[in-house]
Parts: sequence; structure tokens; C-alpha cells
Amino acid sequence: MRFFKLNRKLNLKYIFGEILLLFIGINLAIWFNNWNASKKINEEKKVALSKIAEEIKNNKIEVDSVLINSHRILNAYQDFKNVYDGNTSAINANPTQLKFLNNKYPDYFIVKDSTAMENGIFHYRGVTRINLEIPTLTEIAWKTTTTLNVTSEFNYECLYELESLYNLQRRVQIEIDKSADAMQQGKLDELMIILEFINQLGSQLQSDYESVKENILNCS
Repeated sequence: MRFFKLNRKLNLKYIFGEILLLFIGINLAIWFNNWNASKKINEEKKVALSKIAEEIKNNKIEVDSVLINSHRILNAYQDFKNVYDGNTSAINANPTQLKFLNNKYPDYFIVKDSTAMENGIFHYRGVTRINLEIPTLTEIAWKTTTTLNVTSEFNYECLYELESLYNLQRRVQIEIDKSADAMQQGKLDELMIILEFINQLGSQLQSDYESVKENILNCS
């Protein structure tokens, strides 16, 4: 009778080949996962930088408007201060002076009535109107980016510049809010001091906006 014999001889080449294929497969899977993760991070970073750039652009427009407005108020107050009669509700000036000031600063001083004085001077009673720009400088894009920890992918120089910019922006916002409070309380001298400080901080903020605008694409 013929018996079939089971061949238990190991095929080492086959085993090594399987192990090698398994090793390659695992490494490919790891590489692919890492590639997907890296791609996702890069996409998130790209979106974050785009949103921050847009936010900075919009905030700069607001700051530009605030500075133009504060310069105008400071200049008007200084010029009218020379003719104010003790308070901002009355001025002593001749018609030519009043016309010049009203042309230079329309709607700043609204005349209600007048009384003739000596030497062609009139006592004008009225009201001083100061229109403040009170914007809210946003940092939604920046806070969202930090909350999602996307900023951990930014290089040090970029992160430092953005942190500094938003810190300065907060200081400007605080002064803007202070100016609104001073205006509501009728503290005009205090308001002018605040506006001068806003001009100083705002000028630096404008410069920082421009710098970040140029460098933000190099944050990776």
C-alpha cells in the first residue's frame, strides 16, 4: 500500500516574502495616514491664514477711518478753542472767522442765535457736535485659530508678529471705548487726550497691519 507523506518543510523564501510585504504594507499605511494628516493640517493652516488676513484687512479699514476722524476732531477742537467763550456752547468771532471755521469743519458748531458785540465781533450761541467713530475691531479668526491649535504650525516669527498685532489692537479698542465714555460724560478735554493716544497707538497698529499683510504668507 502506498502512503502519501506530508511535506512539512518550511518555505523560507515564501515566509520572508510575506513578512516583507506585510512590513511594506504597514509602512505604506502609516505613510498614507501621515500624508493625509499633513495635508489636512496644511489645508486648515491655509484657511486660517486666509481668514486672519481678511480680518486684518477689515480691521485696518476701521482703524484708518478712526484715525482720520480723530485727527479731524482734534484739529476742530483746537481751532474752535481759540474762539470758545468759556464753554463749547458759545463762541466769540466775526462772521468771516465763523464762515472759515464752518467751511473747514462742517456741522461741528451749529449756531442757534447770535448777539452783536464790539468791533464786528458776534457772540454766537449754539452746540458743538462731535461725531466719534466707535468700531469694534474683531479677532474672531485669530481666536478660532488659536482655539483649534492651528497656530502651533506657524513659525515663531509669524506667531510672535500676530500675537503682538492683536495685543496692540486690543489696546486700541480699549482707548476707543474710553473715548465713547468720555464723550457721553461730556468730558471733552479728557476726550482729546484719549484721541491723541489713539492716534499714537493707531499709527503703530497701521504699521503692524502692513507688516503682517506682507509676511503672513510666510507663516508656514
